[in-house]
Amino acid sequence: MLTAINSVAAIPDTGTSVGGATSLLHAGEKQAAAPAPFSDLITEAVGQVGQLEQQANAAVSSLMTGSGVDVHQAMIATEKANMAFELALAVRNKAVQAYQSVMGMQF
Repeated sequence: MLTAINSVAAIPDTGTSVGGATSLLHAGEKQAAAPAPFSDLITEAVGQVGQLEQQANAAVSSLMTGSGVDVHQAMIATEKANMAFELALAVRNKAVQAYQSVMGMQF
């Protein structure tokens, strides 16, 4: 119980008051840049996955034609692309699961 009270006491004041005279909007105005929208983050992540896939395809093609790419470099490029794709797929699955959970709620 004391640890919960101590952790609450350590929370800094964000500028809000009980009467509502100061709001979180005013505290947020102190920040220099606004956060990027979620859709921009997802678009950028998908673009990076695409770039990694293109790099992996180029490395494998160069390996097959004998253009001086080592097997290790091709394997590393393909594994990077594979891991990035699996991460993007897991994020998509979690987003779909969250959407379905919200849509299943009754109000």
